[in-house]
Formats: sequence, structure tokens, C-alpha cells
Amino acid sequence: MPEIRELIQEGKGKRVYATDDPDLAVVYYKDEAMAFHGLKRGRIIGKGEVNNAICEHLFTLLREHGVENHFVRQLDARQSLVLRCEMMPFAVKVRNRVAGSMHVRTRLPVGMKLDEPVLEFTLKDTDMEQDALVNHTHLYAMKAATPQELEEIRRVSRQINAILSEYMREINIELIDFKVEFGRYKGKILLADEISPDTARFWDSKTHEPLDIDRFRRDLGDVAEAYQEVLHRMMGTGF
Repeated sequence: MPEIRELIQEGKGKRVYATDDPDLAVVYYKDEAMAFHGLKRGRIIGKGEVNNAICEHLFTLLREHGVENHFVRQLDARQSLVLRCEMMPFAVKVRNRVAGSMHVRTRLPVGMKLDEPVLEFTLKDTDMEQDALVNHTHLYAMKAATPQELEEIRRVSRQINAILSEYMREINIELIDFKVEFGRYKGKILLADEISPDTARFWDSKTHEPLDIDRFRRDLGDVAEAYQEVLHRMMGTGF
């Protein structure tokens, strides 16, 4: 096991630590939950362990399908070893149906299936009440990515969507939308951060009930149970 050193970054759902190897970091998944840019806070018992297991499963699945990513191995129930990337200062949101802020911005009906997936870029680490939407020209102006890097990120984001949408259908879950982040590692662009019920909208294919952080946002109850259900279905049990 690598020697864990200083805290590099702490976000809503995890902490990232440096290690004695400059190429590796440790991600610790927390039970704390946050919504509406910190206006709502709480704790979902067991969420960190579930998200750690889901990330291991999905990053492994994606690598098997040709998507390079930062995941190395799980260390224990709450921690995973990852490649230490230089994270890009924006996130990519991939949308298959209208939900959340897209409904607020466009007034399109919630749940409407989109003819083609919508890709959005949002800035990270801003103090704005809403995610700061930007386009490729903003990112070029900020020197956040080159045209070649953005083209690769678009391609990989669509590839991730295709792989995960098909996989989730097999376990009776519909992938409504999800957020991904990317980083640079030794000249390559890698998928990094996490993919979990904290960062994606998962709806039960039959009932359309959310199985994700929206249950916390909207006070729907049974939040921990929903996270566990996603993991159970991935592991081959639970429905």
C-alpha cells in the first residue's frame, strides 16, 4: 500500500491525497452529501463505500471497452488508488433526457428523450450559484484545452455514454445524464474523477424512479437504499 501524504483536494463527495509516488494518488469516498452548491448538506450512511465499489466496477468496464482512465485498484472499502492527473478546469455533462438544470434553462419537459445526446461544458470551482456553462471558444481563450484535446474529450464522452447506456439497460436502469472530468497524464487525456449516483442520474427503467443523488436533493427518502440498489444490480442481484 502506498504511503498517504498531504490532502490535495476535497470536494463534495471525496478527498484526494498525494502519496509517496508522484504518479499516484488516493481517493477517499465520503458519506457527506451536498446539493444546490452547498445550500443543502447531509449524510448518506454507507455512500462512500458504495460509490467506491461502483467506480471500481464502471472504470474497469470502461477500460475493457477501450476507455483509458485513472483507476488503478481499490485499496479498501472507501479508498482507491488512481493515477495522479493534472485535472482540467472544466467538466463535461452528457444528457440523454431532459432533467435538472437543462429543464430550467430550456423549459423542455422533464424526461423528454433527446434525439441526440447533448454535451455541455461547465467550469469547475466557481462561486456561482449555478454551474457556469461555457463553449469551446471560452475554453480556448482560457487555455483550458487545445482543439485537439477537446475533440478527443468529445469523442470519449460520447463513447462513455454509448457503453454505459447499453450496460445500464441490461440491469434495468436508464442513464439520464452524467458528469465526467478529464485530466492530463504523461501526454495523454484520461477519464478521471468518478462516475457514481453522485454524478449521474440513474432512473429505474420500469418505474422511472431516481436511484441517485436526486433523491437527496428532492427529499424523496430511501437515498442510501437507492445507492445500494444500483450497486446490487451491477453485482448481479437486487431486482
